Amino acid sequence: MDPSTSNPGSKQKRKSYEAGFKLKVVLRAEESNNSIASREFCVDEKQVREWRKRKADLEKIPKAKKAQRGLTTLYGALETELHKWVMECRQNGYCVTRMGIRLRALQMAKDEKLKAPGIEKFVASAGWCTRFMNRYGLCLRQRTKISQKLPKDLDEKVMSFHSFIIKQRRIHNYDLGDIGNMDETPMTFDLPSNRTVASLGEKTILLRTTGNEKNHFTVVLSCLANGTKLRPVIIFKRKTLPKKVKFPPGITVRAHEKGWMDEDGTKKWLEEIWNARPGAALKKKPSLLVWDMFRAHTSDDIKKMAKSSQVTLAVIPGGLTSVLQPLDVCLNKPFKDRVRKMWHEWMSSGQAQLTKVGNLKKPDIELIAKWVRDAWEEIPEEMVQRSFKKCGISNAMDGSEDCALYETNSSDDDVCELSDDDNVYADTLTSDTVEALFGHTDDEEEESSFEGF
Repeated sequence: MDPSTSNPGSKQKRKSYEAGFKLKVVLRAEESNNSIASREFCVDEKQVREWRKRKADLEKIPKAKKAQRGLTTLYGALETELHKWVMECRQNGYCVTRMGIRLRALQMAKDEKLKAPGIEKFVASAGWCTRFMNRYGLCLRQRTKISQKLPKDLDEKVMSFHSFIIKQRRIHNYDLGDIGNMDETPMTFDLPSNRTVASLGEKTILLRTTGNEKNHFTVVLSCLANGTKLRPVIIFKRKTLPKKVKFPPGITVRAHEKGWMDEDGTKKWLEEIWNARPGAALKKKPSLLVWDMFRAHTSDDIKKMAKSSQVTLAVIPGGLTSVLQPLDVCLNKPFKDRVRKMWHEWMSSGQAQLTKVGNLKKPDIELIAKWVRDAWEEIPEEMVQRSFKKCGISNAMDGSEDCALYETNSSDDDVCELSDDDNVYADTLTSDTVEALFGHTDDEEEESSFEGF
């Protein structure tokens, strides 16, 4: 006797049957009746009745398949139309993200033509999105990334930088609102994602853009250790800005022939942004500004200007911006992700206009300015505060917050991998890099080294 049947409290293992076997049982039941088919094939008569009801579905799946998990849904019409939308976007070269699928599904659920029982409770959850993609053979595709190479004497340079920060904080007793970080980062008018939803097995993944993936402009972001985000600055590659264009409030827009930050731009930033930070005019206290070794940050004129404003410059050693710069470590990636999301929504909504020859026009500079401002405003203050602690800049002097240097939180986009473009402003900017990114060269000689902090 089977032990599982002798003990009433024990659970019998549930059997699974192939679709071909189920169809044989159904055929025998149709020829005779459910009871005879049940006895001949040693299955429960209730299962025979259920299989007869699902005969049409069983005929659609492979005969060797045992289960049909994940293939049934209450929202068949909605998912069919949603799959058509995904395929149309991919055929047109548009990027499709999981979040884009979920938002589109919620929008389609309001359509009267796609109404289904229980659809009022439909929330387009992440689990539903996964099952939807499995049902239609969709997956995410991602390109590889290039990580920044760190120097061999990493530990020694990091300790020297932290020692300098601690020394200055002990001397001047800075408030958190007087400790800040500034970073320039190049961006493009086209921001296609690294990943898109596509059919399984596709070898070539194409994304439609306006053709401006290499048309760069510069965004200057800055923040304080208390979580305050200073006004962002955009530098477009233009001789002048259009007079009739009205840029949104809360952002500074400038024009530069090469579209990047130079020494004059750094002076303006110190005057208009840093010296205008909250409380700076009233306090007239010393401040600490952390930035990288980009040559526009380390010229003699910039040092003199900073000294006259009681600003101590903490220059990050070469090659360590991905370790010691709060904006690079925690903030640039979530900021760019938010701008990229806005670009995708703009592309997929059909708002992009066409040129005379039928190509897509790039987004207007005022729209770019709005995206940058809105994306920067969406960054939480807590993330800004945590970024300074993660880089060892604003941690408590008694050592109680030193553990923040090693904390990682996967829910926050805390750490980002730097691409070559992300690090173009770090250390020194070479003429070859300027030529590749902005289409111009710089005749000035590069600084071969920097004397220190």
